[in-house]
Amino acid sequence: MKTLETERLILRGFEENDLDDLFEYAQSPDVGPNAGWPPHKTKEDSLNILKMFIEKDDVWAIVEKKSNKVIGSYGLHRDLKRDNEKSKMIGYVLSDKFWGNGYVPEATQRVLKHAFEELDINIISVYHFCFNERSKRVIEKSGFKYEGILRLSSTLPNGDITDDVCYSMTKDEFLSK
Repeated sequence: MKTLETERLILRGFEENDLDDLFEYAQSPDVGPNAGWPPHKTKEDSLNILKMFIEKDDVWAIVEKKSNKVIGSYGLHRDLKRDNEKSKMIGYVLSDKFWGNGYVPEATQRVLKHAFEELDINIISVYHFCFNERSKRVIEKSGFKYEGILRLSSTLPNGDITDDVCYSMTKDEFLSK
C-alpha cells in the first residue's frame, strides 16, 4: 500500500511489529463492537488479524506522528454492495484513547484524495450501524451523502442482525469541494 501522510498522521501498511499497538486498542470493549467484531481476548486474536491485514494489503495502520504509535486502522476495500469496479468502501477503527481528536476525519480526507485522484475511483461508500453515533458524525463531517438504510444487513458478533446506514461520495462531489 502506498504510504499516505497528513499533518498529524501517517497511514502505512501494517507490519508485524505493530502487534502490541493493535492488541492494545483491539481489546477495548468500546472499539470492535462498533465496527462489527468482538474485542480481542488474546494477542493471538490480534496476530491473526494483523497477518490478514498484511496479506490483503487493503488496510493502513493509522500512526500518530508525535508518538509513532499505531492508533487504529483504515481500510479501502472492494464494496461488496456495489457491482462497479470503480467503487470502493472505506472502514476505520480508532483506539478509544484517541477519540475526539479529529484523527478519523483527517485520515478520511487523505484517503479520499488518494482514491479519487490517484486510483481513479468514481464512488466511495461508507456504512455505520444505527447505534454508532460517533461514526455517523465522522461520516457527515467528512462530506458523505446519506443514501438510506440497508435493513437487517449485518450480523453482529453476538448474533444479532442489524441495519447498515449507507452513505457515499462521488469523485465529482469530492473534486467540487
